[in-house]
Amino acid sequence: MEHVSAAAALSADGMVTGWSEGARRLTGYPAEEAVGRHARELLAQEPPAGALSALTGTAMVRCRDGGVVALRLRAGALTGPGGAPAGYVVTAEPPGEGEPSLVERAFQQAAVSLSVLDTRQRFVRLNGTATGVLGIPEAELVGRHLPEALADPARAEDFMEHLREVAETGRPQRYESVSASFTRDDHAWVTEMWAVRDDAGEVLGTALAAFDSSEYYWARERLALLNESAAAIGTTLDLVRTAEELVEVVVPRFADFASIDLMEWVLETQDAPAPLGEEIPLRRVAHGSTTEGTPEASVRLGRVEVHPAPSPLVRSMREGRAYLGRADEPDFVRWVAERDARSPQGRSFRARAHSMLAVPLRARGITLGVVVTVRAEHPDAYGPDDVVFAEELASRAAVCIDNARRFARERTTALALQHSLLPTGMPGQAAVEVAHRYLPSVSAAGVGGDWFDVIPLSGSRVALVVGDVVGHGIPSSATMGRLCTAVRTLADVDLPPDELLTHLDDLVTHLGAGDDTGEVAELGATCLYAVYDPVSRRLTLASAGHPAPALVLPDGTARLLPVTAGPPLGVGGLPFEASEAELPEGSVLALYTDGLVEDRDRDLDQTTAELCRALTAPAASLDALCDSVLKAVMPEARGDDVALLLARTRALGAGQVATWDVPADPEQVAEIRQAVIRQLTAWGLGETAFITELVVSELVTNAIRYGEPPIQLRLIRDRTLICEVSDGSSTSPHLRRAHAFDEGGRGLLLVAQLTQRWGSRQTDCGKTIWAEQPLPPGEPSGE
Repeated sequence: MEHVSAAAALSADGMVTGWSEGARRLTGYPAEEAVGRHARELLAQEPPAGALSALTGTAMVRCRDGGVVALRLRAGALTGPGGAPAGYVVTAEPPGEGEPSLVERAFQQAAVSLSVLDTRQRFVRLNGTATGVLGIPEAELVGRHLPEALADPARAEDFMEHLREVAETGRPQRYESVSASFTRDDHAWVTEMWAVRDDAGEVLGTALAAFDSSEYYWARERLALLNESAAAIGTTLDLVRTAEELVEVVVPRFADFASIDLMEWVLETQDAPAPLGEEIPLRRVAHGSTTEGTPEASVRLGRVEVHPAPSPLVRSMREGRAYLGRADEPDFVRWVAERDARSPQGRSFRARAHSMLAVPLRARGITLGVVVTVRAEHPDAYGPDDVVFAEELASRAAVCIDNARRFARERTTALALQHSLLPTGMPGQAAVEVAHRYLPSVSAAGVGGDWFDVIPLSGSRVALVVGDVVGHGIPSSATMGRLCTAVRTLADVDLPPDELLTHLDDLVTHLGAGDDTGEVAELGATCLYAVYDPVSRRLTLASAGHPAPALVLPDGTARLLPVTAGPPLGVGGLPFEASEAELPEGSVLALYTDGLVEDRDRDLDQTTAELCRALTAPAASLDALCDSVLKAVMPEARGDDVALLLARTRALGAGQVATWDVPADPEQVAEIRQAVIRQLTAWGLGETAFITELVVSELVTNAIRYGEPPIQLRLIRDRTLICEVSDGSSTSPHLRRAHAFDEGGRGLLLVAQLTQRWGSRQTDCGKTIWAEQPLPPGEPSGE
């Protein structure tokens, strides 16, 4: 637009008498509308003081469409005949002509983009930075509508909406513009918009100051991605899933392809890291790309590839820093060629690849593996800022991967310890038929301390145990091992259930008092100890804070057995009470830990009712019943260990048990021996008569001589032949070695030599001494 030809002729009193074509183009007024009007009618505001006398200055001219344009005007006086004033010729200079003032220089030379627009969003002034950004000279922009100068129509509409709001309300606005396909060749801008007012406060136009915020934008993007990675990586303690989460973070925002390769020892949960040799075998655990199916991957998931020393991956791991490769570098070209030779199907992608990063995964001073990112479709090659970002991201991800590795190692150790302590095969006993299941926790807390046991006792009885140690991990498994061993030891001395739990409680209390590691709070447990006698069909049980067992009777009804719930182990100072119940033969007893029925999202009464219903479901065997109960009752997301022990009761019939009341008279021993021989003959166990006669003679004689009435002899034919002698004395016998000339003291030694095992147990009215001997080969047991 040519402003130099914009001129007007004024009479001496300021009336327009002439109007050029340039003036029309500048203001929009044709000559017929301008001529005859006073010049003040064409001004938006009064000219600056002194401008009229100096005949030069900047004036705000109102255009025909209502817009305002700032023009630098010069006036020349005209004289008539005799030198009388005849009028003036006024010309409008193009912006930038004439000697600029200090303010004008500052405006033009500002590093930020400055623009002034009228109320209809037409350009009035622009500085050099603004015209440079738009790529159009100022002379061509003045008077043009702003959207015409913007290349992005979508961005222009949003920008104009903010600008119109400023013009209409006078309130300043901040506008940030970033294109959808923003790359480092483009720019991000922060534009400040404010209203320009006259002395009366009326809005004359708007001013813009635009700042190039590209560097800040990329810094924010990297920081945002790092913040997202903190929440997105390490959501589980699964090592492979953690690596997959890292890939999901970087693709597609930072890379078009990414892969995670780890050293073998990391996946094998070994403690000692493998040294970095000249060649490093790495296992691919995760990869991903912007292309569906990731065809550019040269190594399949789970496969191991040996990387030679010149490889970018090996270099980054050995040097402990990121390797940056670009398409014009020999190492990068060699690496791409090796990938193409190994996996030709990804050749097209690698042909477009222009840069890559190989960043070591290091945590706690140990190298775990390497992450590789490649750009092909992304227009910008990796630069120094990307290297810093990638190293920070890899460092954070490596800690998460190492945490997953440590968790897997501890879980593996805890499981191995726990499985070594839990019974693998049920010990020989005929009192109950058993089936069991143990499922470790799948939560991040780790393996718990649940355990169960089946312990054969004297007199064909059996002890059923289930317990749960507080906490998770190796400390809980170790505590479980201590308690499991203690229960077996206490059961071996045939303590009643309530007394056994009292001793166990003392043990836990002492363990806690002697713990100097700060883990006293972890030394707590619950336990249920039950003893079943197949002769009397009575069950005696006591609980230390443990859930009550469920009972299914032969008629199919199920209920929870009433049991007095004592305090958990480790509380100390409170008593435990035993409960008794008579069970019909064929009853099913279910002992379990709280992980089966307790869940934060379920009601306990409802889950115990579901347990009872599940136990009554038809099943081909106890093993099948275990599986169906777990499927029906166990929570989907196991937050705790689950232990389940099912026991179907058996009973010894009257034909398998023989009992005699023994008078406290030594002369009656011979008659008792004869009665025993007759019973053995009736059972078809004549081969055992000699040894059994000696054992009975010794035990009965000792009871008459050292014990107190009442004295009773009982023979039980079960898996073994059991001989029991009870008396009213609570003094336990002691095995000792008799000297050569002693007349006595050899009875118990003889019993120990002749039998498979022997022992004694305390009863409510005294004690019982028992001895077991195997049945003759080929003889059926009493099962």
